[in-house]
Amino acid sequence: MPGDDELKALHWRAHHRGTREADLMIGGYFDRHHADWGAGERAWFAALLDEQDVDVMAWAIGTARAPERFQGPMLDQLKALDFIRIAR
Repeated sequence: MPGDDELKALHWRAHHRGTREADLMIGGYFDRHHADWGAGERAWFAALLDEQDVDVMAWAIGTARAPERFQGPMLDQLKALDFIRIAR
C-alpha cells in the first residue's frame, strides 16, 4: 500500500471503479507503475480516473482512440496490459 495520502487516494480510486474488470485493469496498472511516478504522472493518472471506465478500457485495448491529453508513455504502458494477473 502506498505511503503518502495522495497515493493512498489514487490507490483507492483505482481499485474501486465499480466493475471487477475495471478494478483489475486500472488498479493493476496503478499497482505495477505508481512507485516510479512523480507529480506529473500522478496528475495524469488522477485525470484518467475522472474518465468513464468504458472509455479507459477501450483506449487500453485499442478499440477507441484516447484524447490527445492522455497520449504518451503512460497510455502506452496501459495499452501493454502486461500488469493484469490472470489466474490459471
